[in-house]
Amino acid sequence: MPVFHRERHRTQHIGWLRAAVLGANDGIVSTASLVVGVAASNATHNAVLVAGVAGLVAGAMSMAAGEYVSVSSQSDTEQADIERERTELEADAEYEKKELAGIYVERGLEPALAQQVAEQLMTKDALAAHARDELGISETISAQPVQAALTSAATFAVGAALPLLVVVIAPAAGLVLLVSITSLFFLALLGALAAYTGGARILIGTIRVTFWGALAMALTAGVGALFGTTV
Repeated sequence: MPVFHRERHRTQHIGWLRAAVLGANDGIVSTASLVVGVAASNATHNAVLVAGVAGLVAGAMSMAAGEYVSVSSQSDTEQADIERERTELEADAEYEKKELAGIYVERGLEPALAQQVAEQLMTKDALAAHARDELGISETISAQPVQAALTSAATFAVGAALPLLVVVIAPAAGLVLLVSITSLFFLALLGALAAYTGGARILIGTIRVTFWGALAMALTAGVGALFGTTV
């Protein structure tokens, strides 16, 4: 009786995890940096809030459009490769079977066993076998443009809402400092969560995200302070 393994591997999360982390990280960093930069220029509290809201909307749409176009291009390439493989299977299935067996031999199977595996897999679903083992395309990691776009837009909006919430409740006098500190805290949590979900080292993930967020806010604060005193 065959044994079926039902472990949940972390690669199952790779599609949505990449888009979610990228979206939330960009939402926090870009919106917090924008808010800090505008606030450092001595703008009014209302102007800072308007700039932050505009950044949230524009950023979410930009993330959605960018992810959709990027992942659609990947999906188009995958589909073109699959169609090419379908044509090759229809033209010379025997050669494709030998090619698949050769792949299994390179992975360590004996030639006879590799031939048997190739025959059985191609009997079940020849195109799926070649897509997975020759092209490296499977349902788990195949490109999904709509999913990536919606995930990026939603997580960007959630990430951007965090520094905006601080802008709403924080006093104007300490706005730059409070937005910076809370945003770095949010980034640290995001980096730790992303690392944990992806099975990576939590400390490294946290430091990496926090460092780049701090650098972005420092640079935009410098720009805002410079132009606020000269313009």
